[in-house]
Amino acid sequence: MKRTKLVNTLITSGVLTLSLGGIAIASPCRANPCAPRSSSSRENPCAAKNPCAANNPCAASNPDRINLKLVTRPNNYRPYKGNHAKLVKYGKKLFSDTRLSTNGLSCNSCHDGYGAFQNTFAQPYPHFVQMPHERSGVKTVHLDEMVQFCMVVPLASKPLAWNSKELAALTAYTAEYQKGFKPSQVLATDNPCAAKNPCAAKTH
Repeated sequence: MKRTKLVNTLITSGVLTLSLGGIAIASPCRANPCAPRSSSSRENPCAAKNPCAANNPCAASNPDRINLKLVTRPNNYRPYKGNHAKLVKYGKKLFSDTRLSTNGLSCNSCHDGYGAFQNTFAQPYPHFVQMPHERSGVKTVHLDEMVQFCMVVPLASKPLAWNSKELAALTAYTAEYQKGFKPSQVLATDNPCAAKNPCAAKTH
């Protein structure tokens, strides 16, 4: 017996699934939330949104581009100046502070034990980083700009004020943290964000 066009559409979208016992009804989008989205929202009720993106704040799979004005150094940029040792100490505290985000994450959620860093993290800044390149098309970023990218993308928050003590502290601490990084020392399986990301994120 031929299946109707409606049944084919529902199966494609994940609302219906085939089994040995016949057809089973599934909740929309739950059957395979990471399936490639259809070009037509009428064929795939999940096409209007990407359920993976909301559940994976560490992913760079969201095609929306970031406004460069938010994450790149402004004209006449004057960063906060302070005692370096105190800034590093404060930055280390902020690195694990979930209050910086809107999704319960901190910098340390992805980068504990150097997790989620690419080998390029060993290079002096500015340098190429995959996530900013994918989200904004930039070829190189400064470390403070990278902090701002992380504020906006993984942490789903607003960028820090460019002259803020917080931005200076996170930049200072990350620079110190970077000194202990060795290329290829962290495997992909050590990335806590990757395990929660069925949509295969590319992290920085």
